[in-house]
Amino acid sequence: MARQFLVVGMGRFGSAVAQTLYDLGHEVVAIDAEEAALQEVMNRVTHAAIVDASDEAALKKLGVEHFDSVIVAIGENLEASILATVAAKSAGAKHVISKADKQLTARVLASVGADEIVRPEHDMGRRLARQLATPNIIDTLNLGSDHSVAELEAEGELCGKLRELKLPNRFGVQVIAVNRSGKLEVGPNADFEIKPGDRLVVIGSNAQLAKLREHLS
Repeated sequence: MARQFLVVGMGRFGSAVAQTLYDLGHEVVAIDAEEAALQEVMNRVTHAAIVDASDEAALKKLGVEHFDSVIVAIGENLEASILATVAAKSAGAKHVISKADKQLTARVLASVGADEIVRPEHDMGRRLARQLATPNIIDTLNLGSDHSVAELEAEGELCGKLRELKLPNRFGVQVIAVNRSGKLEVGPNADFEIKPGDRLVVIGSNAQLAKLREHLS
């Protein structure tokens, strides 16, 4: 089901978010105060407009309250990011995701109403470090502050029947799906046998997944 997103700021991060969401079939409105910044994305989003994102009235005209999420992608300019975040919340935005380049910036944005903070370089750095430390953990998706979903590539001791691997007992994580050569097995039973090259999708608390990651490394 298509969702609606408003992306503020068409720098590298904002344009990548906007175009990817559009390519995935969602409705995307891209705005920036500079016309030149919109040129590259005009044909890759639903609508592009020159708008000052700090102008609450202008955001209300866009119907900001109807978007599923507003992404404020102006992380390199703290003042502009703060003003856009405040304006979006004041105009009625349901969910605002703001980009930050530093921890202090993240704290400030959270204090003025951002529902979620992303730090792309910091987050990618952490993800790369985890992948280097545990190569068979392919990716991780955070579910709030306490739980995550991780994708692991099976090899060595991760192969065998799920009953024998005892992942819930040993690490507290549950296998919710197995991807084998593009074919997805959802909710595999205890007798399902994991083979080398399978990709396991597991869910657990961050502490449990950290325990599994430490074991695998």
